[in-house]
Amino acid sequence: MNTVLKVEKREAGHRSTLTQLRKGGLVPGVLYGYNRKATTPIQLSASDFQRYVQKNGQNGVIEVEFEGSKVNAMIQELQRDALKGQIVHLDFLAVNMKEELETEVPVTLIGTAAGEREGGIVMQPTREITIKVKPSDIPEVIEVDVSALEIGDTLDIAAVRDKFDFEIISEDELTLATVTAPTVEAASDDEETGTEEQKTEE
Repeated sequence: MNTVLKVEKREAGHRSTLTQLRKGGLVPGVLYGYNRKATTPIQLSASDFQRYVQKNGQNGVIEVEFEGSKVNAMIQELQRDALKGQIVHLDFLAVNMKEELETEVPVTLIGTAAGEREGGIVMQPTREITIKVKPSDIPEVIEVDVSALEIGDTLDIAAVRDKFDFEIISEDELTLATVTAPTVEAASDDEETGTEEQKTEE
């Protein structure tokens, strides 16, 4: 945690009030969780948040400064405008750094699959998995090596579960990667077309 993210308490208001906040360069949100008796409406600078994420990522623990004290929190939910892509709301969950929690972490495939060298196509059906870990140990991404996969092979959670120090909550059968055979339909269609044209000429 290299930077402290400052947030301020806001007055819970109508949709028009939230719209004005966003136009003023602020993002509305809430702060709740560990050592907090109630959910607190907050606001923070959109540009400050973007700079923080660019520098530190958004997956781990964020040190939030609120009303003169610092709170360890995680982004529980981030809402974006469907058209513009801008952030419209943030949920911050205050966490106990000594207790493990469940969180979703992105999966990144590394290495070149053996089957890919033979023309196969690597598919990644699962982009995130759920793990249980202490907040300070949450990885930004989980790297999964696919180098050994041949055409037709599938890599699931069961195959990688023991490769990490943290507990994986996602089910064993969940597919992380698969290598499919190259598509040959297009080539076959071209060959058939060529054959028909040749017959027509004859």
